[in-house]
Amino acid sequence: MIQTIMTILCEVKNTPELRPSLKPQTDIIQEVGLDSLQMINFVLAIEDAFDLEIDFETFDYEHMSSIERLASFLEREKAAAS
Repeated sequence: MIQTIMTILCEVKNTPELRPSLKPQTDIIQEVGLDSLQMINFVLAIEDAFDLEIDFETFDYEHMSSIERLASFLEREKAAAS
C-alpha cells in the first residue's frame, strides 16, 4: 500500500524524480507540497487505487502527516467497508 501511495504521489505531482526521496515517514503536506488541485486528484486516485470511498467525517489532516499514517488510515477504512 505504501508503494502505491508513493507512485500516486509522483504521478499527481508529475515528478517521477520525487520517488527516490519518498519514505514511509515523508510528510505528504509539508515535504511533498501538493497544491489544492493536486490534493483533490491525489485523494481521487487513492480512492480508485484502493477501491474505497474516503469518509471525510473520519478523515483528519493528521492522516496526511506521513505516507505510513495515510496507509494505516486507508487500511482501517478498507476493513470497516468490508
